[in-house]
Amino acid sequence: MQPEIQSAIIEENEMDFIKLLTVISTSVIVVISLWFIFSDSLITYGPESMVLEQEKKFENLVQYDEVDYLSGKGVSVCIVDSGIEDSHSDLEGINLEGWTDFIGNEPNPYDDNGHGTMMAGILVADGELTGVSRDVDLYIAKALSENGTGSDTVVAQAIDWCINQNVDIISLSLGGAANAASIIFGDAVENAVDDAYDAGIVVVAAAGNDGQNDDGDVASPGTVDTVICVGGVDSDGNIWEGSSIGDNNGRILPLPVLLPRNDPDRKPEVVAPGDDVPVIMVGDSWGLSSGTSAATVYVTGAVALMFENNPNLMDGGTDMLDDLKDWIASTSKMKNGQESHDNHYGYGLIQFEALIQAAG
Repeated sequence: MQPEIQSAIIEENEMDFIKLLTVISTSVIVVISLWFIFSDSLITYGPESMVLEQEKKFENLVQYDEVDYLSGKGVSVCIVDSGIEDSHSDLEGINLEGWTDFIGNEPNPYDDNGHGTMMAGILVADGELTGVSRDVDLYIAKALSENGTGSDTVVAQAIDWCINQNVDIISLSLGGAANAASIIFGDAVENAVDDAYDAGIVVVAAAGNDGQNDDGDVASPGTVDTVICVGGVDSDGNIWEGSSIGDNNGRILPLPVLLPRNDPDRKPEVVAPGDDVPVIMVGDSWGLSSGTSAATVYVTGAVALMFENNPNLMDGGTDMLDDLKDWIASTSKMKNGQESHDNHYGYGLIQFEALIQAAG
């Protein structure tokens, strides 16, 4: 018998990104940055049918139901997050090929926040819920603490670890906001995702959840040209109100200076399910979560299925990564009345079948 779904409402504090400049005794300025998970709220429901019905709506919305004969087999994905509770009944039998803990240095998987488990479930659950690429080889790098934050340096180290595992995709349901200091001193996370690009690895990152209190752009490292930045929609395909808005025209102020972006690198590139998304939860329960975190994993899953369908793409290097941006831009479903990139809706809503067909 499956455990009874808990009924509760958990409200999370608004997760604003903070970067602090700290002057140490040697007069060297150190950039200390905090990276936050992007999931605004979590609502758990009973009965279970409400969660399952929502899952089916999203599967239809993104054409997953047209390609569910694919499962991501033979593709490797690394999730950088708060960990994973692999004892959840929906995660029995997953291919957890690698684990590392940059927070507590624990040898065995755990999740003291819950966010990482939710994200992993969207990808690989195979029980009450079904992940969009349930047979991928999964690698988990715990870089976020119990309160959902992690330093710029630690997150970058986690990304580097993923690169060293020679994975095909890195999924980052986290982010922060760049500031003027990052221009002067560099940004460890942005440098790390550039290294992933050079290694031929797809990086997918959350746009952020400040849509109602727009800070001027999507979250970093989704700001990086080589990263696929993902916004969120509801089950009707309408933009989720919290999804962050990209600034693609360029600006001088406020800092940092933003250069104009060109196709197919305008931000966000794509949107995916991000409002009341069915998730698994720590404690062997299920629920609904809202945030661009969830949307990020859907796009990660779509790319994994694309790779399974055409394994030669996994050895395509940076040329393939550039082509992938074009495929996403040309196959995503625009909203009514949209004719080109939209700063909120991107190039459109991810369409699994269309993307896979375009990639050959």
